Amino acid sequence: MSLFDAIFGQFIDVIGWTGDASDTLVWRFERHNNEIKHGAKLTVREGQAAVFVHEGQIADVFPPGLYKLKTSNLPILSTLQHWDHGFESPFKSEVYFVSTRRFTDLKWGTKNPIMLRDPEFGPTRLRAFGSYAMRVTEPGVFMREIVGVDDQFTTHEISAQLRNIIVSRFSNALATSRIAALDLAGNLDDLGEFVRSRIQPEMDAYGVEITKLLVENISLPPEVEKALDRRTSMGVVGDLKKYAQFQAAEALRAGAEAPGGLAGAGLGAGLGAAAGLAVAQGAAQLFQPNLGQPAPTPAPAPAAPPPPPAPPAQWHVAMGGAARGPFDAAQLSALIASGALSAETLMWRAGMEGWRNAGDIEALAPLFGARPPAPPPLPPSA
Repeated sequence: MSLFDAIFGQFIDVIGWTGDASDTLVWRFERHNNEIKHGAKLTVREGQAAVFVHEGQIADVFPPGLYKLKTSNLPILSTLQHWDHGFESPFKSEVYFVSTRRFTDLKWGTKNPIMLRDPEFGPTRLRAFGSYAMRVTEPGVFMREIVGVDDQFTTHEISAQLRNIIVSRFSNALATSRIAALDLAGNLDDLGEFVRSRIQPEMDAYGVEITKLLVENISLPPEVEKALDRRTSMGVVGDLKKYAQFQAAEALRAGAEAPGGLAGAGLGAGLGAAAGLAVAQGAAQLFQPNLGQPAPTPAPAPAAPPPPPAPPAQWHVAMGGAARGPFDAAQLSALIASGALSAETLMWRAGMEGWRNAGDIEALAPLFGARPPAPPPLPPSA
């Protein structure tokens, strides 16, 4: 090799990106005056793409591989530079490396509660948060629509925009899903995939793909959560009356075993826990041998009040092809007297399987009176 070739070889560029920043999406290759020698070596590693920008215009995009830059593999740049017959001299171009790997564990969440009408709680507010993963699928589009002339673009600079889109679409999906708040935990995966599919057409315009969207939690307002906790506690306790008697009995046992006996603090605690003297007396009977005293005779229970009268039956009548009513017995009698209701009229009330003729319903027999038997057949004429 001649001395000229050795000297010329020192000027052959080696263009590549070996940065290991975990949040860098785009990095511009640093070159003095953006000058690239003819025959420069371009190394594009897996998970990368190289984008050439000439005078502000997106030119050629290179996928992973090793390239020797020349006219044949720079068709767009050659057209922009008017290299009709090849070139040998250095040229100016900016080279951006775009990371096409998947970026995971990016966070999203609702800044303000989502207002919706829950089928069980009524109007309520919900908050949600989760994570998502994204990657660049179209480096040229991503450079043109998002990055611009930024020499180092990170996930932080695009995450706010993506988060706003996710929250907006998630809020709409949650409000229109009509899923009860207590059932949302069993539908988080479906909600996440539904929202991801809804926002992907918008991401295509940026050259970005949302590969995964996870809904990690949907929470109710603190006051609603407290009410649910109380409701759950009541379900665990079961019969509240028996539970109160048990508490009183335990407190009385502790009071009997204490040095001060029943006159001590244990009795006072027992009476308070029992929520009343009547419950404490009932519990004391359970532990009479331990107390060493006869149990007091309980006062006779007051007589139970008579039950309220049953509400009158309400009947629905089929008239003119539509259901009318409800009517009580007095109104039905008036309809029978006016001829608007007959034994063949279809009627129904709560508890019946279907509509029946009024004359076949035993409860309505008194309204129609006793039916005469069928008349005897006429004697044959002489």
